[in-house]
Amino acid sequence: MVGASDENEAKPATAARIYDYYLGGTHNFPADREAAEAMMRVLPLGPQLARTNRAFLRRAVRHLAESGVRQFLDVGSGIPTVGNVHEIVQQIAPETRVVYVDIDPVAVAESEEILKGNELATAVHGDLRDPASILGHPQVNALLDLDRPVGLLLAAVLHFVPDDDVAYGAVDRLRAALAPGSHLVMSHATTDEVRHDQDELDVAHDIYRRRTTTPLGLRSRSQFERFFAGLELVEPGVVWLPLWRPAPDDPQYFADDPRRSAGLGAVGRVS
Repeated sequence: MVGASDENEAKPATAARIYDYYLGGTHNFPADREAAEAMMRVLPLGPQLARTNRAFLRRAVRHLAESGVRQFLDVGSGIPTVGNVHEIVQQIAPETRVVYVDIDPVAVAESEEILKGNELATAVHGDLRDPASILGHPQVNALLDLDRPVGLLLAAVLHFVPDDDVAYGAVDRLRAALAPGSHLVMSHATTDEVRHDQDELDVAHDIYRRRTTTPLGLRSRSQFERFFAGLELVEPGVVWLPLWRPAPDDPQYFADDPRRSAGLGAVGRVS
């Protein structure tokens, strides 16, 4: 009989658990750690990039919660480890509801375990590329009222949907379901204004292609801005991640040159 540890040894890497490893989490397996270490050999800033993105997400959801948003749909959430969305927003308003959605069933199972006992937060299996299945999911509709404002979170997930037609179509469908007063929070990896060694980028793409089911595709600033077409951008608009309403407790990895964060972030309001 194969034991649980043997099963974990055999699990392939996923972007969600690689991200958890970068954040210093414990919800990852040998394949995730091996893929993450391989990435760090060519892109040693990987953990700093992940933590900078997580800090942006914390600031954005805190802003939304303080502005009165009481429902959050986090698509491509990974694993809600310490300091994630439900902890932040429920500290501000305990009645806030949060649904995490991820394509990785193991990440969903880990999330359900973490959220056990929290009746206002849940995790469901879903694919960003199939927004109808997310919007029609029974648990999503049981916990969230889409006729009221929702914070739609797409943090560091769309660069794993490299097909533009699929990516823009999915975001358009999700946006169309949002009530006035809702917000779109998004971050995305980019090569704009950032010097990258092409050989290093090729290796990074190859690692994600060979070791995970989530290929990597970066977009330019103008391509990123297209996701927000027709929305009212919250100040300061589309900026490098460390520049979106920085807070004293933020990591300071890229304080001297925010472009090195290689990620853009923005929050848009549905009117």
